[in-house]
Amino acid sequence: MDIKELNKPQLILLAILLSFITSIATGIVTVTLMQQAPSSVTIPINRIVRQTVEKIVPGTSTVQTVIVKEEDLVVDAIAKNQSAIFSITKETQDVDGKTIEVSAGRGFVISNDGIIVADGSLVSDTGIYYVKNNSGKFKAEFVSLNKNGFSFLKIGAPLDEKNKLVFTVPAFGDLNKVKAGQKILVLGSTISSFIFDGSRDMKINVTKSNAGGLVLDLDGDVLGIALSSDTTSFASIDLIIEALKAKDTTPKTEVKTTP
Repeated sequence: MDIKELNKPQLILLAILLSFITSIATGIVTVTLMQQAPSSVTIPINRIVRQTVEKIVPGTSTVQTVIVKEEDLVVDAIAKNQSAIFSITKETQDVDGKTIEVSAGRGFVISNDGIIVADGSLVSDTGIYYVKNNSGKFKAEFVSLNKNGFSFLKIGAPLDEKNKLVFTVPAFGDLNKVKAGQKILVLGSTISSFIFDGSRDMKINVTKSNAGGLVLDLDGDVLGIALSSDTTSFASIDLIIEALKAKDTTPKTEVKTTP
């Protein structure tokens, strides 16, 4: 059939057929050339194709709402600081003259070299102290007593040579950033909480068993120490750090004189 005898619809169908055949041939030739071409040629081409496809078909994003419960924050804050907390005991003599250990409250590590901050009314002078956390029990030596109601001990040798000292220095919080109405945690022998009223001079109901407890925000950052003193029940973390920097942290050994 002579192409001149084709009518308009037939010419259109013929053009579509030729276009289809041409596109198939072009695709085959392109794939063959891409397989044979060096990477210096194919990488830029692939990048251009990928960017073009991304513009034509934009990626979809999914927004997921995560609900965090307050009790989960409390659990995380406690777990974050568990190894920083130590129970403290001190050797003394009972009425029969026997050497016994009595509780000297709690304390927590404040520096990487093993300095513990404790309640100054329970750890107030030189003596024989012991500190204990999940990694074992260790001797501790008195360092100093601060006028703000807290004192420092330095962790010493383990009572059992098998014990290896493990602790974490807690993250320090900023009391100035805590807002009125936020919950504050106190980790002593028990766990308690209260609502911050906006005052830096926090009044905490501290029993002897909770003396030296860690005072935290819900992020698990340390705000200070709970004290059982009659004059103050809280010392902020900035006071503790300032005192630590100003004081010599060499343990003060007890000197016994012979009468």
